[in-house]
Amino acid sequence: MHNESAPSRRRFVTIGGASLAAIPLVALTGRAFAATNASMRTALKYQDRPSGDKDCAGCMQFIPGSKPTDRGGCKVMPGDTEISPKGYCTAWVAKPK
Repeated sequence: MHNESAPSRRRFVTIGGASLAAIPLVALTGRAFAATNASMRTALKYQDRPSGDKDCAGCMQFIPGSKPTDRGGCKVMPGDTEISPKGYCTAWVAKPK
């Protein structure tokens, strides 16, 4: 008797094992779900350096990361999780004091 499910089962186990082995690597890098919104970055002239005393950490649109030096997000750039607290773009608005 020929078993048609054996190759697919073997493939499932192989892919499943490889996926399980990759989980710790992804978790250790901490950048598993990092994403950028390239079109919005271009439109807003985003840069990874401040413009004078204006930086993303001082902008009310900035969504900080877990630590003050970690990259975060921006309310104006949906889906972008790689905004530097030392960055700058033309959508910069000072945080209220």
